[in-house]
Amino acid sequence: MTDPDAFPHLPGADRQALRAIDGCSQVDLLLPDTNGVLRGKRIGIEALDKAFGDGICLPMSLVASDITGNTVEETGLGYDIGDQDRVCRPIAGSLRPVPWTATPTAQLLLAMEDDAGGQFAAQPRQVLARVLEGFKALGLVPVLAVELEFYLFDARPDAQGRPQPALDPVTGQRSCSTQVYSIDELDVQHVFLEAVAAACRAQRIPAEAAVAEYAPGQFEINLHHRADALLACDEAVLLKRTIKAIARQQGLLASFMAKPLAGQAGSGLHLHVSLLDRDGHNVLTGSEQAAAGALRHAVGGLQRSAQDCLLLFAPHANSYRRFVANAFVPLNDAWGFNNRTVAMRVPRSDAANTRIEHRIAGADANPYLVAAAVLAGMLDGLYHRHDPGPPVIGNAYAQQPAWQPHWLGAIERFQSSDFIAGHLGETFRHVYAQQKLRELRDFQAQVVDLDYAWYLGTV
Repeated sequence: MTDPDAFPHLPGADRQALRAIDGCSQVDLLLPDTNGVLRGKRIGIEALDKAFGDGICLPMSLVASDITGNTVEETGLGYDIGDQDRVCRPIAGSLRPVPWTATPTAQLLLAMEDDAGGQFAAQPRQVLARVLEGFKALGLVPVLAVELEFYLFDARPDAQGRPQPALDPVTGQRSCSTQVYSIDELDVQHVFLEAVAAACRAQRIPAEAAVAEYAPGQFEINLHHRADALLACDEAVLLKRTIKAIARQQGLLASFMAKPLAGQAGSGLHLHVSLLDRDGHNVLTGSEQAAAGALRHAVGGLQRSAQDCLLLFAPHANSYRRFVANAFVPLNDAWGFNNRTVAMRVPRSDAANTRIEHRIAGADANPYLVAAAVLAGMLDGLYHRHDPGPPVIGNAYAQQPAWQPHWLGAIERFQSSDFIAGHLGETFRHVYAQQKLRELRDFQAQVVDLDYAWYLGTV
């Protein structure tokens, strides 16, 4: 057993967690970047106390690496400052086991400091922390629950190099049917799902339910609600890591791409939010017939900020392929009760659990940044008492004009947004916009198969 007393700098909760990892010999130090990719270092257990005491150094540019892992020089975090290191420190209470490794391993989330010893403003966890300060000023505590959809593919692509459904372990066949909420579909992949559930229990990740979704091999896993928004997003990030790792272990590929298959459902990240006052009362509590003023104002704020925040909900080129009609993906800023065609849904529940389900983000989005954007919109709505208009009854697709979102437009709107600068910070606005502009330019510079199919012998 690893002796926690050999590490005097460990906080109490981390000390207790380490005690439970028999023979722990290494630690993964994880820094979530703005794309939600976990970067960092693997250290020997003997260096753990130093990590807590002195911190570890990582390049500042890591926070805004592009999706391929390259430094984005336009952010000003690369050559312009000599690719400087910054001190990163473990987040107290985040030590958990890594259940899928052969070597007993722990993992810790990191936070990066700026050159003055404060938190670096562009890291996604700090962007969310900044928004939460606004709720403290109002005496409110956001309660969050994250739902994540993903595809489970065979690790081997098809003959064209494209993803294909995993084989049924019993029949050896690939599913081609859509059986939403099918228990049989869960049974087919029960070995994978049970392994994910066990790994979540070992890490204290409150995975609550799994369902089969609207396409072959598509699933959704829900996390239990938390009255700690940072912890809720920490757990969402670790859940994604867990799902991917268990899939690899079983010869599968788990993908959180927003739209991995043409003609099939996209994958979303749905965020459920309620708000508690100082007495623990949910200020959104009400009914369809008499919606609370706080709920209406919060929805109104989400409507007004939706376009400014679209880049956070749809951060990648592929994200925009998800926005198609009649696919349970919001194409406008409608809201309503018990209605899956709207962007801001108030799910059916008892009055005390009244909440807003925000449905715009794709599963490819960064949970910290989705939460920051949603909470900032709600906060703005509460401050300014925005009116959302009447709730939509019936099919929102048929009642309101559809958005036609595209990546460049979302970047330009984000880059010029006073809302983003005011709520999420000017430093983050600059860094994230430059990162996404670089990714867009690199993406557009590629010549893809469709170019050849349409143009090579035609024009």
